[in-house]
Amino acid sequence: METVLIKTLQLLCCLSLLVVLHEGGHFGFAKLFGVKVEKFFMFFDYKFKLFSTKSKWFTRLFPRFKDKETEYGIGWIPLGGYVKIAGMIDESMDTEQMKQPAQPNEFRSKKVWQRFFIMFGGVLMNLITAWVIYSLVLLAWGRDYVPMTSIENGFQYNEQAHEIGFQDGDIPVSADGKEIVEFSTAIMRTISNANTVTVLRQGEEVVLTMPEDGLSLLKMLQAQPQFLQPLAEAYIDSVVPGSAAAKAGIEKGMRMLSVNGKTIETWADFDNEVTFRREDVLGSPDCTAADSLKWRTLNAVFASADGSRTDTLCLQLDEKYMMGVTRHIPDYKTEHLSYNLWNCFPAGLSYGWRVLKSYVNDLKYVASADGAKSVGSFITIGNIFPSAWNWQQFWMLTAFISIILAVMNILPIPGLDGGHIVLLFYEGITGKQPSDKAMEWIEKIGIGIIIALMLLALSNDIRNFILPLFGL
Repeated sequence: METVLIKTLQLLCCLSLLVVLHEGGHFGFAKLFGVKVEKFFMFFDYKFKLFSTKSKWFTRLFPRFKDKETEYGIGWIPLGGYVKIAGMIDESMDTEQMKQPAQPNEFRSKKVWQRFFIMFGGVLMNLITAWVIYSLVLLAWGRDYVPMTSIENGFQYNEQAHEIGFQDGDIPVSADGKEIVEFSTAIMRTISNANTVTVLRQGEEVVLTMPEDGLSLLKMLQAQPQFLQPLAEAYIDSVVPGSAAAKAGIEKGMRMLSVNGKTIETWADFDNEVTFRREDVLGSPDCTAADSLKWRTLNAVFASADGSRTDTLCLQLDEKYMMGVTRHIPDYKTEHLSYNLWNCFPAGLSYGWRVLKSYVNDLKYVASADGAKSVGSFITIGNIFPSAWNWQQFWMLTAFISIILAVMNILPIPGLDGGHIVLLFYEGITGKQPSDKAMEWIEKIGIGIIIALMLLALSNDIRNFILPLFGL
């Protein structure tokens, strides 16, 4: 329960900050160009509001707010926020105002380029926010990374990678001639986008040609076993007291040699032989309780910590098919980069640009069936936050979500900032402004699309997070 509360608190803090800044971008440009802003709300206030500067009790305490042009408030539906700009058809669907003659301080009375900046202001603010956060995180904590050259034993590859030409032990060192400096999850994206990948194989560089039709990053990430993972020998780092491993007599420092007669050299070998095959067997509709018990029983050979003896142990995994050990991961050498006030901002801009390009590149997978299943709502977003409060991770995730909001809002979907911008480009080219009736229907269609996407995301979250809690 404590974990859920911490994740929820981080999510609320992150979204509240980003929503206010995004809407502040619209608000700032509107004020700059003399446009009246009637409302500035964090969260939506349909039929009800948690707080308003126009409420009786607030104006009684602070009379000067009574005559303020803009009402500031907090709604009860935490799905975003909005600013209600005079003379504009938006999510408020206030069409009565549009029936009146246009006023000089209304959105519709301003020049196209001014309206463009008002609509683009939210996206611009999100991008600036991400840049500033990344820069200050680098200033405060610097950056640690694992140099690719420190993965001395190389990587282990799956069948798809072997068909391309990768061999176990290969170390990717460049893609399309550009050096791969560090090991991170981004290496999958780098390989998927490359035409050629150069690997270090037994001290020599070998150039591999990628498939002409490219590699699907989504399939690479979903593949079991993984496309590539560092070679890690199957050593036991620690044993959970009372676990299946402890009952079988497994001790810290032991090395797994074989399972059910199959040679095990690395943890990837164990996963290939047990974890992934087990999922295929247990997922079969013909699987019985006896089959499950049989699959949970392993005859494993271990070498002792000092290598002086081998033991054959009968190991029965628990009901969750867990052995109860912590796997030993090689202690890779890391490098630390420090930044000062003068170089943190260029570095933050460079880092943010890479994140932005990667996220935009990954959007193409959303249109696929598997990609649609990966779309998530607030449960998915909240779940990426750590279970214990960590300021560095919080700010890095906040910057990343700020980029997501920027990209999502610039998409040419009616009702979003991008949809309004497309119509402004149309007006700028043709000199014709869509009729109020057309704008009203475009806004309704956009709201429908957004609701459909939200329902898809929510249904995915229910399937992935809620139903498993009830064993469904």
